[in-house]
Amino acid sequence: MDNSVSGIGVLDKAVALLDVLEHEPLALNELTVATGLPRATVHRLARALEIHGFVERDELGRFGLGHRVAAPSLAGLASPTLERLRDETGESVQLYVPRGGVRVCIASLESPHSLRTMVEVGAALPMDVGSAAKALAGATSRTGWVQSVEERERGVASVSSPVVRGGMIVAAVSVSGPVERTTRSPGRRYGAAVATAAATLSNVLGGSIRPLD
Repeated sequence: MDNSVSGIGVLDKAVALLDVLEHEPLALNELTVATGLPRATVHRLARALEIHGFVERDELGRFGLGHRVAAPSLAGLASPTLERLRDETGESVQLYVPRGGVRVCIASLESPHSLRTMVEVGAALPMDVGSAAKALAGATSRTGWVQSVEERERGVASVSSPVVRGGMIVAAVSVSGPVERTTRSPGRRYGAAVATAAATLSNVLGGSIRPLD
């Protein structure tokens, strides 16, 4: 394979690797064959791209496109689904992606209620609290959703569900609102709608939801 496209060899090789992964996740050996590059080179580039969020590995250890590649188009693709979810629940809706040890909001729609939760696009939130963090970690049950009540912020409850692409969780759809309206069991009220929205977006991306036990 001729990787001398821009004259910057390492960049061209990295782009060649990303081009191959655009179609499906691949194991290291498969990625080596597909790119025609030495195994050591592929491994070094894949690990570097993984650190920067351009490549991620699924539960089988296969390499696939990471959130920094998928996030911009994902927000646009998700817009109609998120709008339907906001209208159906009447609560604020967010879409998060993992990035550098935090979760970043890449889309946010506010509830029409005067008392509502607000998360700005670009906000970086922790990965150890909140339903979206749990969904990104794969901690959903067979219902396909996970809830949290006043974990990250007092008076706020949320329900989230993972978005899957190529066998990897790439994002989390979340509904959040004040506890006085969502109740302390928000999953009962919004879980099914959130899981449906996440599954719809996963299908758009060519993935599928596989809840954990």
